Amino acid sequence: MQVQIADVQPSEIAVSGGSLNGQPWPATAINPLLTNGSERGILDRSINNQPCFLRGSQQGALLAVLTGKPMTHSEMPVLRSLAATAVKLPMNRPLGTSAKSIEEACLLLVDLLTEDGIEGRAYAFCYQPSIARSLVPIVAELGEQLAGKPLVPLDLAQAVSRYFRLPGVAGPLAMVASSVDTAVWDARAKSVGMPLAVYLGANLQPIPAYNSNGLGLMPPEAAADEAEALLAGGFGAVKLRLGRSHLEHDLATVRAVRHRLPDSVRLMVDFNQALTFSDAMQYAMALDNEGIYWIEEPIRHDDYRHMALIAQAARTPIQIGENFTGLPPMVAALEASASDYVMLDLDRIGGVTGWQRAAGLAAAYYREVSSHLFPEVSAHLMAATPGRHWLEYVDWAAPILQEPLHIKNGAAIVPDRPGNGLAWKNDVVARYRLV
Repeated sequence: MQVQIADVQPSEIAVSGGSLNGQPWPATAINPLLTNGSERGILDRSINNQPCFLRGSQQGALLAVLTGKPMTHSEMPVLRSLAATAVKLPMNRPLGTSAKSIEEACLLLVDLLTEDGIEGRAYAFCYQPSIARSLVPIVAELGEQLAGKPLVPLDLAQAVSRYFRLPGVAGPLAMVASSVDTAVWDARAKSVGMPLAVYLGANLQPIPAYNSNGLGLMPPEAAADEAEALLAGGFGAVKLRLGRSHLEHDLATVRAVRHRLPDSVRLMVDFNQALTFSDAMQYAMALDNEGIYWIEEPIRHDDYRHMALIAQAARTPIQIGENFTGLPPMVAALEASASDYVMLDLDRIGGVTGWQRAAGLAAAYYREVSSHLFPEVSAHLMAATPGRHWLEYVDWAAPILQEPLHIKNGAAIVPDRPGNGLAWKNDVVARYRLV
């Protein structure tokens, strides 16, 4: 790409030639305007026949893309505020696990606003209404601490860690930290007009997904019926929850589902930490002959020593990782060879910043990486992950999204919109808001 910066007035930056995101960039000029005391810019031409408006910090971001020169702190978007809204959404398919039956999705919607008016969005899955409600004022207080800081993800992640140092960045506070980080990256990608995946250095490509809606603890024939229904959209894999009181009951359900599904469809099973070590060894040996693709969290998630023994004994691969809160537990699990695969949860691993670190760590240990929940953002991250494996698809946030994640031929289509693609339906948010 060849770019020429013309010799123009200080109030105007002229750019000619080159391309942006693989699209021709017309000869044009960025003219800062003063509107209501804030600097804004407008391109005097359109890109691909679409009007293009750039705010103050976006001008610096654009020039960074076109010239290859990094943005300075003064050119970066600056955080103005953080806000959160708690909602409780109905689920199309209730989820019955060995730990808890979930019939409604309690989400915390996080909205970041920069001084230039750029919006960054994320959401956390809070499991219980009381947790979602309790985090709303915490996000607002954190926003007061971060206001005025440039959107530098590493710097902001460290600032959040310092702010939560005494209570510790764990549990619900880890959800807050991760969601804020995700919103920061969303705003950063929007500031340069790029999809998050592209901003992270990846190509937009379909990501293989398995359908994880429903398939809770239910009778065998009901599970088989639901498994068939979950293949709609071309899915080539589904996940079944196990952890009943007797092995025979779980095996009966596995066999009913496996019999109903085509041989080409992969069937994952998840115990949600239901078993003792001795029972897990017995279950794993029995499932080795049932055509299972992976066994997820058969025992307590942080019992890496016994998990490693199960992984050594079973022919079926073991999957863990959704409960990694930051890197230390992930390092411990990898060092213990506790699983064949790893699964990262955006809420717990530390948002986009934490995911990038964890993906590099998984690559160093030659582990394939799957995602846990949050498919809209995780699709972008999986595209930029070495050793990407499977995206877990759930539709829990779809009712409040202007453009839910699209599945085609069993794969998630990473949207080409700037940022991570999240945008709320405000009328639906108001209807399901928790007060």
